[in-house]
Amino acid sequence: MTKKQETIFGSLPAGPCYIFDEDCFVRRAARVRQAFGEKVGLCFSMKANPFLLGSLPEAIDRIEVCSPGELTICERIGADPSAIIFSGVNKTLPDIERAMDDRVGTFTAESRMHVDLLNACAQKRGIRVPVLLRLTGGSQFGMDAGEVLDIIRRREEYPGMEIVGLHYFTGTQKRKPAVILKELLRVERFLQQVETECGFLLQRVEYGTGLAVDYFSDCDETADHTEEERLDAIAPGIRALGEKTQLTVEMGRFFAAPCGFYTTQIIDTKKNENIAYAICDGGLHQLKYDGQIQGMQIPVLTHFSGQTAVPAPDDSDSSEENERWTLCGSLCTTADVLARDVPLHNLRPGDRLVFHRTGAYSVMEGMAVFLSRDMPAVYLYSEQKGLRLVRPSLRTDGWNTPVSLSAEGRAEL
Repeated sequence: MTKKQETIFGSLPAGPCYIFDEDCFVRRAARVRQAFGEKVGLCFSMKANPFLLGSLPEAIDRIEVCSPGELTICERIGADPSAIIFSGVNKTLPDIERAMDDRVGTFTAESRMHVDLLNACAQKRGIRVPVLLRLTGGSQFGMDAGEVLDIIRRREEYPGMEIVGLHYFTGTQKRKPAVILKELLRVERFLQQVETECGFLLQRVEYGTGLAVDYFSDCDETADHTEEERLDAIAPGIRALGEKTQLTVEMGRFFAAPCGFYTTQIIDTKKNENIAYAICDGGLHQLKYDGQIQGMQIPVLTHFSGQTAVPAPDDSDSSEENERWTLCGSLCTTADVLARDVPLHNLRPGDRLVFHRTGAYSVMEGMAVFLSRDMPAVYLYSEQKGLRLVRPSLRTDGWNTPVSLSAEGRAEL
């Protein structure tokens, strides 16, 4: 943690909050660009963190949008619609019509139904839209190879669509570069199969690497190094495919994870059956790391007492002020454990804990409204613009208030 960050975290108001470092986002994107080269496009999957969308680095060419709400965010911040890849497994007719009226750049098709809807909507508007057909990786997403091939063979039946390429993504947190390199080979072979069997050249590929991010304290000193090693290990395969087709690499977690911090204050401390517990004003509904199960792994964190960062105790120091703590949140469930057996020095109520590497998913993926707790404030930070509040803390205790419904069935608050 830098001195500037220490100053910021030491002066924050009470209550949980998220801080996202825009400069870190820019550096991360630049590092990926350096690894993959200029011929390969980069796409930010905004579901990882829509608050970073307004800080999109120049190195990132496209935005993956997977819901009507995400499209609304793009509209509000004035994102270039031609840069949007409108994806997602649940595309309804109104969703597609709206996206077409926004003139988004590309659509993906997850099923035959999507193909029919896209074609009909485009024909109704007298336009032809670029479409990527999603090839399944063995889950509910995408279509079998045979289905994709059949749609391509029958492409003349879809005059509202220009089938421009392939979409392929199988999952996240892939720690072995060999897995990603094997997927790249599958994509290349399928492109060849399409050309051989259908006499058709797919011009574009959107590929999600799912490249892993390291979160926990045993990775603290090596996280960036290890992640960069993985990045460099897959780069030759990415560059090679980029020479054969117009390749866009989609990532969300890998871009955003290191850019975020989550802060929470200690409200109470106690010992139960010789275990030291600290109760925080946040909890697992606000802090979510991939793979964390009831605090069985220790996230990278910094302990603040007042405005001062407290160094982590040396394992050899067994003084009374140095204890190992179980950090718990505010929820009425035994599952609300952020970390167990964390060594901390002189932890007291009022102290603040800052959890690192929370730039991806934490702010969007947690059980945000469980127990009707307030949702944390959100800040953006950069050296040039300083610290800015972009979303105040939100109350959730009024969300069960009776409301009237519009003709479309939407709540009129």
